[in-house]
Amino acid sequence: MSIRIGKISYWHVHAWDYTKQAQEHKDTDIVAVWDEDPVRGKKAAEQLQVPFFENLDDMLALEDLDAVIVDAPTNRHREVMVAAAKAGKHIFTEKVVAPTLAETNEIVSEVEKQGVKLTVSLPRLNDGYTLAVQNVLKQGLLGRITYVRVRLSHGGAIAGWLPGHFYNLEQCGGGALIDLGCHPMYLTRLFLGEDITGVSACFSYVTGKEVEDNAVATLHTASEAIGVVEAGFVNSHSPFTIEVHGTEGTLLFGTPEEKLLLKTNLLEGSNSEWTEVPLHDHRESAFHQWVHHILNDTTADENIAMAVELSRLMEAANRSAAEGRIVKLDELKA
Repeated sequence: MSIRIGKISYWHVHAWDYTKQAQEHKDTDIVAVWDEDPVRGKKAAEQLQVPFFENLDDMLALEDLDAVIVDAPTNRHREVMVAAAKAGKHIFTEKVVAPTLAETNEIVSEVEKQGVKLTVSLPRLNDGYTLAVQNVLKQGLLGRITYVRVRLSHGGAIAGWLPGHFYNLEQCGGGALIDLGCHPMYLTRLFLGEDITGVSACFSYVTGKEVEDNAVATLHTASEAIGVVEAGFVNSHSPFTIEVHGTEGTLLFGTPEEKLLLKTNLLEGSNSEWTEVPLHDHRESAFHQWVHHILNDTTADENIAMAVELSRLMEAANRSAAEGRIVKLDELKA
C-alpha cells in the first residue's frame, strides 16, 4: 500500500525536510500541494511534478488522497487540520499543534471523531540522549528530581538566515520560544516527570523584531521541582544543553560536548567522578511512526498527549510574558 499525501504549505523551514522523508519512505508518496502562498505553492508543485491546488477543499476532496503533511503558518493550523480531519485524511504536523490549548483540543477532538491518525513532529523525544536520560531517571539514580534545565538556541536572527515570516507575530504566535523553544519545553516537562502547575516567562527583543528572539520560561510543580526552558535566535555558539539535578545526583549533556555525564551518590565510586553514560540509538522518526500508525491502525497516544501539553505550556508562557506574572495552568480554557 502506498499512502498518498497532500502537502499543506511550504511556510515552515522544515517543510522540505518532511517532503524528503515522504519521498524516501517506501510506503508514502507526495501527490498534491496546496499553499496559502500560491507562488510558493506552484513552485513547489512544479519541483515535485504534482498538481497544485488553489483551493484546499479541492485537494482534500480527492478520493485517492489518504493523508496530509501540515507546514502552514501556526495561526492556520486549526483551520487546515480540522478540515483535513473532516475530509478523512490522516495528519502529520509540525509543532506546535496550535497556539492555544482550546484550538489544539478542537483539532484532537475532530481527529478522534473522524478516526484519522495524527502524529506531531516532536523529534527530540526520539533522540538517543533523551532515551538515555529517561533510562537513568527510571533507575532512580538522581534521587528526587529538583531542577531540570534545557537550552536550545541559534543565531538565525543575527545571521539573517531565518525567513522573514518567522518574525510575524500573527502567523507564528510568538518567536524563539514557540518555535525553537518547543523542544526544550517538551523535554523539560518529560524529565520533570510530573504535571506543571504554573509557568512564568521572560521575553526580550534583541534585534527589535515583532516577536521575542531571546526567551526563558520557568515551569513550576507541586513537588517544588523547577524546570527552566531557554531558547533564542541571537546566540552564535550556544550548545544544546540538558541538565537534570536531583537530591542524589546530576546528569549533564552538551556542556559543550555531546556526551551524557553522570555523578551520583547511589553507585559505588560514582560520587567523586563524572561517568560517561552511553547514548541510546535513535528511535524511529515521528514521520515513520505516523506511517506505522496508519498502516497498523494504531494511535500515537503518548505523542498526542505530549503535543497537547506543549500547546498548554506555550500558551501559558506567552500569557505570562505579556502579563508579567505566573500563569496557573488551570486558568487556560480547554
